[in-house]
Amino acid sequence: MSFITSIATAVPDNCFPQMQIAEFMADALQMDDYDQRRLKALYRSTKIAQRYSVLSDYGKLPEAYTFYPNTADLEPFPSVSQRMTAYKKYALPLCLKAIAKLSNTENITHIITVSCTGMYAPGIDIEIIAALQLNTHIQRTAINFMGCYGAFNGLKMADTICKADAQAKVLLVCVELCTLHFQKKMDEDFLLSNALFADGAAAVLVEAQANENTKALALKSFFCDLYFEGKQDMAWQVGDLGFEMTLTSYIPKLVKAGIKALIDKLLQNAGLNAHEISLYAMHPGGKAILEAIEKALEISEEENKYAYSVLKNYGNMSSCTVLFVLEEILKDSKNQKGQNILSCAFGPGLTLESMVLAIV
Repeated sequence: MSFITSIATAVPDNCFPQMQIAEFMADALQMDDYDQRRLKALYRSTKIAQRYSVLSDYGKLPEAYTFYPNTADLEPFPSVSQRMTAYKKYALPLCLKAIAKLSNTENITHIITVSCTGMYAPGIDIEIIAALQLNTHIQRTAINFMGCYGAFNGLKMADTICKADAQAKVLLVCVELCTLHFQKKMDEDFLLSNALFADGAAAVLVEAQANENTKALALKSFFCDLYFEGKQDMAWQVGDLGFEMTLTSYIPKLVKAGIKALIDKLLQNAGLNAHEISLYAMHPGGKAILEAIEKALEISEEENKYAYSVLKNYGNMSSCTVLFVLEEILKDSKNQKGQNILSCAFGPGLTLESMVLAIV
């Protein structure tokens, strides 16, 4: 078994109230009064109070924009190249901000990076090694373009490494700059994704041994499945003017239909039953998805409170979001050693990822 021995998160300095972002979007899309009312109703319904972005534009008047053009229609709209230049500028500082909060980052043997919102080479893994002056022979793995469930694959890789090498100390870093990919389109998919996604980073240390004097999270079991009925309902592809998210309103129904069988198999593999789960770390993909999970698993909104807290205060930050949820669980002094945690996330495919952890 392996353990998350330290976990830390970071967000950019720019924090915007949800309804201020709605104003930016309405202006950028040049909406009439009717469409503005509909858009603001959508933003109010998300249960998001605020979101963070590496871009300051979402809180400025058009004449003060620094990323988007200072024009009424934001034309010429930023290209993929411009967005990737911004990703390269902002991603590393945000990663380092999260890593700096970790405890005991000495003797790192492996580094795993996770991101779906930008890429370049030499990549963020190499830049982290250089910035932290880590050993150049550290083994590196990059997990890209998996979407909201990417952290699960990072944790599975770290778990495999630690089981194979008792001396391994794995640094896992997830960073997502979703707000770089705002799409100026009136399609329902784009309106919804613009209302949900935000920027953030998370870092964790995974080791083969846990410190008895500090709370840690044991990685007990993983299970993944594909639900092909949702293949067209959640997708992420590179367009000419940024990465384009397909996120239909049908996703919560698909999650509700598929999650019970997924969790039954996960618990079976872990040798547990549903009554032995004390805490829930669900990826807050959106309010409707959280409600679908609750109905399918017959849990209450209160039991799912950590996911709602992260959704309210940060929005959906893709892969790193579930690590924000786990951090809140670990920091809550009411949670004690021995409690089992059920965690899930969903992404393109439709991919359903799940894991059981335990506080130790």
